[in-house]
Amino acid sequence: MDDPKIIALFFARDERAVAETAEKYGALCMRITEQILGSRSDAEEVVNDAYFRLWNAIPPTSPTHFQAFVLTLTRRAALDRLDQRNRKKRGADRYAAALSELEPVIAAPDDIQRQTEQQVLNHAIGRFLDDLPEEQRNMLLKRYWYLMTSREIAKDMQIPETRVRVTLMRLRNRLREYLEKEDLL
Repeated sequence: MDDPKIIALFFARDERAVAETAEKYGALCMRITEQILGSRSDAEEVVNDAYFRLWNAIPPTSPTHFQAFVLTLTRRAALDRLDQRNRKKRGADRYAAALSELEPVIAAPDDIQRQTEQQVLNHAIGRFLDDLPEEQRNMLLKRYWYLMTSREIAKDMQIPETRVRVTLMRLRNRLREYLEKEDLL
Protein backbone atom coordinates (compact mmCIF):
# COMPACT_ATOMS: atom_id res chain seq x y z
CA MET A 1 0.00 0.00 0.00
CA ASP A 2 1.35 3.44 -0.81
CA ASP A 3 2.01 6.10 1.82
CA PRO A 4 -0.94 8.43 1.07
CA LYS A 5 -3.35 5.51 1.50
CA ILE A 6 -1.75 4.57 4.81
CA ILE A 7 -2.02 8.18 5.99
CA ALA A 8 -5.68 8.19 4.94
CA LEU A 9 -6.22 5.09 7.11
CA PHE A 10 -4.71 6.96 10.06
CA PHE A 11 -7.06 9.89 9.45
CA ALA A 12 -9.98 7.45 9.27
CA ARG A 13 -8.72 5.99 12.61
CA ASP A 14 -8.59 2.58 10.94
CA GLU A 15 -6.33 0.19 12.86
CA ARG A 16 -5.12 -1.28 9.55
CA ALA A 17 -2.97 1.86 9.29
CA VAL A 18 -0.61 0.51 11.93
CA ALA A 19 -0.54 -2.94 10.33
CA GLU A 20 0.23 -1.47 6.90
CA THR A 21 2.94 0.75 8.38
CA ALA A 22 4.47 -2.25 10.14
CA GLU A 23 4.39 -4.30 6.95
CA LYS A 24 6.00 -1.57 4.88
CA TYR A 25 8.52 -0.08 7.33
CA GLY A 26 8.69 -2.53 10.24
CA ALA A 27 11.97 -4.17 9.25
CA LEU A 28 13.70 -0.81 8.87
CA CYS A 29 12.27 0.41 12.18
CA MET A 30 13.55 -2.75 13.89
CA ARG A 31 17.01 -2.29 12.40
CA ILE A 32 17.25 1.28 13.64
CA THR A 33 16.08 0.45 17.15
CA GLU A 34 18.30 -2.63 17.40
CA GLN A 35 21.30 -0.50 16.38
CA ILE A 36 20.49 2.02 19.07
CA LEU A 37 19.46 -0.35 21.86
CA GLY A 38 21.47 -3.47 21.06
CA SER A 39 18.59 -5.73 22.08
CA ARG A 40 15.96 -7.34 19.88
CA SER A 41 13.39 -7.62 22.67
CA ASP A 42 13.80 -3.95 23.63
CA ALA A 43 13.66 -3.02 19.96
CA GLU A 44 10.35 -4.84 19.46
CA GLU A 45 8.83 -3.01 22.41
CA VAL A 46 10.15 0.37 21.25
CA VAL A 47 8.88 -0.14 17.70
CA ASN A 48 5.42 -0.82 19.14
CA ASP A 49 5.77 2.36 21.20
CA ALA A 50 6.70 4.21 18.02
CA TYR A 51 3.55 2.92 16.29
CA PHE A 52 1.54 4.22 19.25
CA ARG A 53 3.25 7.61 18.88
CA LEU A 54 2.44 7.52 15.18
CA TRP A 55 -1.22 6.74 15.93
CA ASN A 56 -1.36 9.75 18.24
CA ALA A 57 0.48 12.06 15.83
CA ILE A 58 -1.69 11.36 12.75
CA PRO A 59 -4.04 13.20 12.82
CA PRO A 60 -3.56 16.16 13.28
CA THR A 61 -0.19 15.91 11.52
CA SER A 62 -0.25 14.96 7.86
CA PRO A 63 3.36 14.16 6.98
CA THR A 64 4.52 14.84 3.44
CA HIS A 65 7.35 12.30 3.75
CA PHE A 66 5.73 9.42 5.60
CA GLN A 67 8.78 7.15 5.70
CA ALA A 68 10.97 9.88 7.20
CA PHE A 69 8.20 10.66 9.70
CA VAL A 70 7.89 7.02 10.77
CA LEU A 71 11.65 6.56 11.07
CA THR A 72 12.07 9.80 13.03
CA LEU A 73 9.38 8.79 15.52
CA THR A 74 10.95 5.35 15.82
CA ARG A 75 14.42 6.75 16.34
CA ARG A 76 13.17 9.21 18.98
CA ALA A 77 11.36 6.41 20.81
CA ALA A 78 14.54 4.32 20.79
CA LEU A 79 16.65 7.21 22.02
CA ASP A 80 14.12 7.95 24.76
CA ARG A 81 14.30 4.31 25.86
CA LEU A 82 18.09 4.39 25.75
CA ASP A 83 18.15 7.56 27.82
CA GLN A 84 15.77 6.01 30.33
CA ARG A 85 17.78 2.78 30.51
CA ASN A 86 21.14 4.48 30.85
CA ARG A 87 20.38 7.31 33.25
CA LYS A 88 22.71 5.81 35.82
CA LYS A 89 25.42 4.72 33.43
CA ARG A 90 25.76 7.41 30.78
CA GLY A 91 28.19 6.96 27.94
CA ALA A 92 28.11 3.18 27.64
CA ASP A 93 26.26 2.95 24.33
CA ARG A 94 26.52 3.45 20.58
CA TYR A 95 24.51 6.64 20.64
CA ALA A 96 26.91 8.34 23.01
CA ALA A 97 29.89 7.02 21.07
CA ALA A 98 28.54 8.27 17.75
CA LEU A 99 27.64 11.69 19.13
CA SER A 100 30.98 12.03 20.90
CA GLU A 101 32.64 11.92 17.48
CA LEU A 102 30.58 14.95 16.47
CA GLU A 103 30.96 16.92 19.72
CA PRO A 104 33.87 18.98 18.42
CA VAL A 105 31.70 19.98 15.47
CA ILE A 106 28.21 20.44 16.92
CA ALA A 107 27.22 21.83 20.33
CA ALA A 108 24.07 20.61 22.10
CA PRO A 109 21.14 23.07 22.46
CA ASP A 110 20.09 24.10 25.96
CA ASP A 111 17.98 27.23 25.50
CA ILE A 112 15.73 28.92 22.94
CA GLN A 113 18.57 30.77 21.25
CA ARG A 114 20.53 27.54 20.93
CA GLN A 115 17.46 25.72 19.62
CA THR A 116 17.10 28.37 16.92
CA GLU A 117 20.78 28.04 16.12
CA GLN A 118 20.28 24.27 16.01
CA GLN A 119 17.58 24.67 13.35
CA VAL A 120 19.91 26.81 11.25
CA LEU A 121 22.64 24.24 11.79
CA ASN A 122 20.31 21.41 10.76
CA HIS A 123 19.52 23.18 7.48
CA ALA A 124 23.22 23.77 6.83
CA ILE A 125 23.99 20.11 7.48
CA GLY A 126 21.17 19.18 5.12
CA ARG A 127 22.73 21.32 2.39
CA PHE A 128 26.12 19.74 3.11
CA LEU A 129 24.61 16.26 2.75
CA ASP A 130 22.81 17.21 -0.47
CA ASP A 131 26.13 18.21 -2.04
CA LEU A 132 27.89 14.95 -1.18
CA PRO A 133 28.22 12.02 -3.57
CA GLU A 134 25.68 9.32 -2.77
CA GLU A 135 28.21 6.88 -1.29
CA GLN A 136 29.59 9.47 1.13
CA ARG A 137 26.13 10.69 2.10
CA ASN A 138 25.01 7.11 2.75
CA MET A 139 28.11 6.46 4.83
CA LEU A 140 27.42 9.50 7.04
CA LEU A 141 23.75 8.60 7.43
CA LYS A 142 24.54 5.00 8.27
CA ARG A 143 26.97 6.14 10.97
CA TYR A 144 25.14 9.08 12.52
CA TRP A 145 21.48 8.35 11.80
CA TYR A 146 21.33 4.56 11.85
CA LEU A 147 24.25 4.38 14.33
CA MET A 148 26.01 1.59 12.47
CA THR A 149 29.63 0.83 13.34
CA SER A 150 32.40 1.22 10.77
CA ARG A 151 32.54 -2.55 10.46
CA GLU A 152 28.78 -2.80 9.81
CA ILE A 153 28.94 -0.01 7.24
CA ALA A 154 31.85 -1.70 5.46
CA LYS A 155 29.99 -4.99 5.34
CA ASP A 156 26.76 -3.33 4.21
CA MET A 157 28.47 -1.30 1.48
CA GLN A 158 30.93 -4.09 0.60
CA ILE A 159 34.01 -1.91 1.01
CA PRO A 160 37.04 -2.12 3.33
CA GLU A 161 36.50 -0.97 6.89
CA THR A 162 39.62 1.22 6.67
CA ARG A 163 38.03 3.09 3.78
CA VAL A 164 34.93 3.71 5.87
CA ARG A 165 36.93 5.06 8.81
CA VAL A 166 39.10 7.31 6.66
CA THR A 167 36.12 8.59 4.68
CA LEU A 168 34.15 9.36 7.84
CA MET A 169 37.11 11.20 9.35
CA ARG A 170 37.52 13.26 6.16
CA LEU A 171 33.81 13.97 6.01
CA ARG A 172 33.77 15.18 9.63
CA ASN A 173 36.67 17.51 8.78
CA ARG A 174 34.89 18.75 5.65
CA LEU A 175 31.71 19.29 7.67
CA ARG A 176 33.66 21.32 10.23
CA GLU A 177 35.21 23.45 7.47
CA TYR A 178 31.81 23.89 5.81
CA LEU A 179 30.18 25.00 9.06
CA GLU A 180 33.04 27.40 9.78
CA LYS A 181 32.65 28.85 6.27
CA GLU A 182 28.92 29.25 6.93
CA ASP A 183 29.86 31.01 10.19
CA LEU A 184 28.05 28.40 12.27
CA LEU A 185 31.01 27.35 14.43
